[in-house]
Amino acid sequence: VQLQASGGGLVQTGDSLRLSCTASDRIFNFYNMGWFRQVPGKEREFVAAITRSTSTALYADSVKGRFTISRDNTKNMIYLQMNSLKPEDSAVYYCAVRTSWAPDVAARSVAGYNVWGQGTQVTVSS
Repeated sequence: VQLQASGGGLVQTGDSLRLSCTASDRIFNFYNMGWFRQVPGKEREFVAAITRSTSTALYADSVKGRFTISRDNTKNMIYLQMNSLKPEDSAVYYCAVRTSWAPDVAARSVAGYNVWGQGTQVTVSS
């Protein structure tokens, strides 16, 4: 399985961006699907995820109400709609999936995923 993230760019505070993640396999087969982000010198952090078992959307507190994760099974795509962007949202964003069973609680953890995309840079200017 391969993942390709895209959609990043340079935007201003308050703008919106939609990140896309294209999977080389049917996303219907995946368990948890998520987005993480990382800035230089810091650990990769959880942003959002969809669990397979309940199709529940999970969000980090810092993005709740502003970001929306979604998927399109017919296109094998995972999306992250980001609204009301802030400078602190600037990071490299990674999509990730779990191809074997994992509990929903693992959806918030880097260790809960076994396939990662290459990342797309998001920069929000103030």
